[in-house]
Amino acid sequence: MLQRLSTDTFNWILIVGVILFVIEVAFFHGGMIVSAIFLGFFVYIGWKKFTQLWGKVLFWLGIVGLIFAILNMLAVRFLILAAIVLFLINYSKSKQEAERIQPELPDEVVNMDEIIQLKPLFDHKVFGDQHTSDTSYQWRDINIHGAFGDRIIDLSNTVLPNDTAVISVRHMVGNIIIYVPYEVEVSVQHSSIFGRVYILGKHHWKLMNQSVLYQTAHYDTTFPRVKIVTSLLSGDIEVKRI
Repeated sequence: MLQRLSTDTFNWILIVGVILFVIEVAFFHGGMIVSAIFLGFFVYIGWKKFTQLWGKVLFWLGIVGLIFAILNMLAVRFLILAAIVLFLINYSKSKQEAERIQPELPDEVVNMDEIIQLKPLFDHKVFGDQHTSDTSYQWRDINIHGAFGDRIIDLSNTVLPNDTAVISVRHMVGNIIIYVPYEVEVSVQHSSIFGRVYILGKHHWKLMNQSVLYQTAHYDTTFPRVKIVTSLLSGDIEVKRI
């Protein structure tokens, strides 16, 4: 959508947004801006004391209040409305301008590949915990997303291929725990807005809008190996040997 957006259109949206921001400050005594700054301070204090109960309460109350304060700003409402309108206009244009490609096939098609549908290890699940089987299971690469709950993956109950196994988890709120056998090389790329990291003895106690990347010393040259790519809005990740 941004590629289709002309510079003039973007400039007009930016100018109107700034004007609304100035109007809110000048004529509404700061409006929700003062509230947003105040709640942002709550979030900061709560995060600094997140290990204590009152810190957690203050942090989450600040987050919820900050979201509502930002959404109630005139400039933000205008930008959201403009984004929706531009999306609908560009979507309509893309449907009209869609290129149709008609492949030319020979009269006789031979050597067609046989395709087999397999059942993935995990289904996409919005609420609740998920974990791999407690008994032996056949390995298949994992690529899932979810909203709330924990995800536990135990690689000790399966046989990894003599290649690179892939685990990709995109999650909102919850913990991710992955157990890896000692003979398997590991690469972990993790990003999180809020949370903690424990990867094979390495700790990050307060990860805030950051990414970390670790891999074992012989990952590039030794098999089997597993590549782990995870992202969390809020939660902890643990990668342990078993």
